[in-house]
Amino acid sequence: MQLKRAQGMMARQSVYSTTGFAEIQVGIAELKVARQPDRLITYSLGSCVGVSLYDPLMKVGGLLHIMLPDSTQFNDVNKPAKFADLGIPLLLREVRRRGARKANLQAKMVGGAQMFSGANKRFDLDIGKRNGLMARQVLRKMGIGIYAEELGGNRGRTMILDTFSGQVFIRMAGSPVKVI
Repeated sequence: MQLKRAQGMMARQSVYSTTGFAEIQVGIAELKVARQPDRLITYSLGSCVGVSLYDPLMKVGGLLHIMLPDSTQFNDVNKPAKFADLGIPLLLREVRRRGARKANLQAKMVGGAQMFSGANKRFDLDIGKRNGLMARQVLRKMGIGIYAEELGGNRGRTMILDTFSGQVFIRMAGSPVKVI
């Protein structure tokens, strides 16, 4: 246990010693929270939606990578961060535990692309669009303002939340980095 802990601390220190901040990866159906100066990054936002919550006064931010809009369509929900309706309230709880104040929170959303459009519209589920709509609905219901979003299209994105500035960087193959 001590060795694992020391190795983890050393790995984190090496990131800090070269860049001044840690870049913390958020996997699919996961959420993570960090304080300045660290960055949270999630890859593979195709139809998935990345939702960030950021408190500019406390410099605390969280990032959620949702896959599906609505958990009520499933019997066995073992990963609440997979769903917009469960993951966003969970993200709010976690950023507040780290010191964020709900009244200060700024939400940003990225992703929600239509990745698998085909000739047969009967089977077009448009998960990306539904993820974005549900995320907006949940945030509105919770009283959290959406400060910026980059949703739709047909290409995947990478989303990076900078907890020092609150800026979200969006990378797409073949395009310049966009900041929202």
